[in-house]
Amino acid sequence: MSRSPEPRRRGRRPAGSDARADILAAARTEFAAQGYDATSLRGVARRAGVDPALVHHYFDDKATLFATAQDLPVSPASAADALLNGPVEELGERIVRFFLATWDAPEGRERIVALLRSASSHEDAARTLREFLAREIFGRVVVALGAEDPELRGSLVATQLLGLAMARYVLRMPAVAEAPADELVAWIAPSVQRYLTA
Repeated sequence: MSRSPEPRRRGRRPAGSDARADILAAARTEFAAQGYDATSLRGVARRAGVDPALVHHYFDDKATLFATAQDLPVSPASAADALLNGPVEELGERIVRFFLATWDAPEGRERIVALLRSASSHEDAARTLREFLAREIFGRVVVALGAEDPELRGSLVATQLLGLAMARYVLRMPAVAEAPADELVAWIAPSVQRYLTA
């Protein structure tokens, strides 16, 4: 007598060797559909079919999950900490220098070009990138400074750096694409400093 097949188990599947990859795939889908601010770790876990504790096991927080899912070359928390480490009056220079050093590296250039091209053609990608930068990078820096209008200040810094990235890496405007990093820092850092502390 043949045995009937065992019924499929329902509910969340246990952690396995591909659980982390499933979480990252679910995160990319959630961030694209919901934007950065509206995405939750619980929602990512639900989409991946895993327990929320497993998402926390692999990723410290939403910012780390986003950075990993997007294959960003830097950790948001460590980037913000590094930028804040030094005199406030040199913060604009540190920010511009840090991002140029990150983006000028081959892996950084590849990721920023991919993100900017995606954001240029898809509103969902633009919203996600915008919200991530405003909250997790520039937002952390400006809030730590205790300045008024932190959201506006952080957004203005983002306009400078995203505009620089677009001109240097995507549009490849010759004067900007070929300029040494030190020269770009000298031109752009004062504006970034003013947005942060004026």
